[in-house]
Amino acid sequence: MDAYVDFSCFVTKEEWDGLPPLHVDYLPRPVDLVIIQHTVTSTCSTFESCKNIVQSIQNTHMEDLKFWDIGMSFLVGGDGKVYEGSGWLHVGAHTFGYNKKSIGISFIGNFNNDEPTPQAIAAAQTLLRCGVEEGHLSPYYHLVGHRQLIATESPGRKLYREIRTWPHYLEDVSSIKN
Repeated sequence: MDAYVDFSCFVTKEEWDGLPPLHVDYLPRPVDLVIIQHTVTSTCSTFESCKNIVQSIQNTHMEDLKFWDIGMSFLVGGDGKVYEGSGWLHVGAHTFGYNKKSIGISFIGNFNNDEPTPQAIAAAQTLLRCGVEEGHLSPYYHLVGHRQLIATESPGRKLYREIRTWPHYLEDVSSIKN
């Protein structure tokens, strides 16, 4: 667990009963790119339902896809909690070509269909502030939608519309090299 993240909305890997990584690579810090995604699963509004989805994603990533760990750095539930994935320190497996220089934050649900909850939005914004305060994210980091970097619908139209209003959102990604 990244011990310096200390807010009540943060659910450690131990708390959601996650498996330890099989191997780790470390991210150079501070990171200056945040990629927002969605899981294209059901949404969740309770700790139990979110925990079950996060465990299922980790199982798929590690057993079927043979990843070292769950691919996302963090997952955000409709319950307003942030679930630790590969975390601030470890390279994730969320966006091919960008994993070694970015943090991947995935909202749990399909945001082509659903609106992100105000609690989820607030939790993600708190996570980003914490990342800057703790030195994990550069104060000048850029935030992009998954679809801006690879051919995907992620993070879904409704979430993409939301993140385009956030500070640090970068419209023109041509300066980002993979």
